[in-house]
Amino acid sequence: MNSEKNFKIIECPRDAMQGRKNFIQTGQKIDYLNSLLQVGFEMIDAGSFVSPKAIPQMADTHEVLNSIDRENSKSKISVVIANRNGAEKAVAEKNVDVLGYTFSISENFQQFNTNKTREEAFALAKEIQGIAQEANKQLMVYFSMAFGNPYNEAYDTALVLDWVKRFADLGITSINLSDTVGLADRATIESLFNNLIPAYPEIEFGAHFHTVYDYWYEKVDAAYATGCRKFDGAIKGLGGCPMAKSDMVGNMPTEKLINYATEKNEDLGLNLLHFESAWNVALKTFG
Repeated sequence: MNSEKNFKIIECPRDAMQGRKNFIQTGQKIDYLNSLLQVGFEMIDAGSFVSPKAIPQMADTHEVLNSIDRENSKSKISVVIANRNGAEKAVAEKNVDVLGYTFSISENFQQFNTNKTREEAFALAKEIQGIAQEANKQLMVYFSMAFGNPYNEAYDTALVLDWVKRFADLGITSINLSDTVGLADRATIESLFNNLIPAYPEIEFGAHFHTVYDYWYEKVDAAYATGCRKFDGAIKGLGGCPMAKSDMVGNMPTEKLINYATEKNEDLGLNLLHFESAWNVALKTFG
């Protein structure tokens, strides 16, 4: 898909916040999002409409979204949803542009995460695609466990390719491959993107990598070399999946993505002074 910016960074404060035990006050979330909105990111993953019992940190998403200031920002806003109720809440929000729907390549993780089989989750995606289209919003699908799983469950890249075809047949135009527990290696990354990007020019594929902070390079470089130009990140690598075997595994650090893109002479269109300001707000927000 063509875009003014060839290299896109999606900042993910939702992913950075959601697993924290201490509740981040609503006003702090608003201030942080407002600082990020000034940077110029392609999109900001700002919250989620899921059960507050499951993720209490995101219980104030509606209030946060209604209080952010988008007047001088071109960044799109996305939220994560997992069911029809969440989708209906998301499309009712004037400040939501993109619905992020989670689908797992692993049957075990799909059951654990949403209490559905993959077939049930796929059928639900059809419904949510209709809800999003009717509201003139985009549906983006996250493929959890896209690079393997920790369950000794059967996995190969052909399985991912099969599910991509099914979602492509629904008319999905945005798919993010998620390295949920930090298992992705260069060979698997290259195999997936080399097969997917040429085969589906109508779909924009992104990479949502989890990584140990100092070992981020190989994953980004492998995806970039095979044509991926959309990457999720979080300042300081905050957040990530609590199921990862190491506490050191977090999100892809946004600052590393910026450095990498700069070395490749990519025009990010970011205001780096505002990024420094957002970094300082992150320090206050997360400690």
